[in-house]
Amino acid sequence: MQFDSYVGIDWSGDKSSFQKGISVAQCIKGHNAPKVIKSNKNFWNRNDLFEWINEEIKTKKILMGFDFAFAYPFYDQYSYFPGIKESPTTPYKLWEIINNINYNKENFYGGGIWAQYPYSNFYNAPGIKGTYYKSRRRITEIDAKEKTHSPSPTFNCVGPGAVGTGTLAGMRFLNSLQNTVNIWPFNEIINSKRSVAVEIFPTYYFRMFGIKPLKKLGYTLEQINYTLNCFKSKKLPLNTIIGGPDQDDADAIISCAALRYLSNKKETWKVPKVSEKEGWIFGV
Repeated sequence: MQFDSYVGIDWSGDKSSFQKGISVAQCIKGHNAPKVIKSNKNFWNRNDLFEWINEEIKTKKILMGFDFAFAYPFYDQYSYFPGIKESPTTPYKLWEIINNINYNKENFYGGGIWAQYPYSNFYNAPGIKGTYYKSRRRITEIDAKEKTHSPSPTFNCVGPGAVGTGTLAGMRFLNSLQNTVNIWPFNEIINSKRSVAVEIFPTYYFRMFGIKPLKKLGYTLEQINYTLNCFKSKKLPLNTIIGGPDQDDADAIISCAALRYLSNKKETWKVPKVSEKEGWIFGV
């Protein structure tokens, strides 16, 4: 599969008008080092990012990675929301329901579901812990943990490592993006001219080579360049400044390099059938 460029997006699901935690990095095919793409405003927000992506894909075929879960666990209880008669049975219907519940929330925010009975029962959210909340895991997360490292449970929306809020906003984003981009592994992508969106987990890409952030410092430029080299990418200049509240640039940078490297391996695209309902982290 050939792409013109590779985009790593460190995501944020917060409620603000602008997301300081969103970072975007891009690299072209070949071996050149990734570059951080800045918003034409002070910070990105999800609306502006959506517009930027739609402009990019007009002239390029892009492999883009988003740091949120593309679906919820299904096979642990054979349902996204066990016990709910109307519970969706496909990722597309899941995105649609979450989008509809949050129809009056701007900038793809998804937290409105925390006040929507009976779905609210399944979330650990600010101010409320649902009756049915459990630390459920998708198959790809179990696999990732056995290999290297796993993200936090997708229904958890509280705490610094929580992915739940970002996942809610992300599913709304995918619901709109599906009209113009193939979303893997749910869409057929072989021989398609469309750009492709995949789920990423930046920490996993660092941990593949034993790299962990330093306490209070995060990833050093030396660590980032070492990992880039492992992904057959040229290094960043020594004067590079890694930005973002949680070094978000580092995650975006390493993700786009990982996308470029891993997408050239046939085994990366071969994932279990369970991924048709739960999604799959690219490269796991």
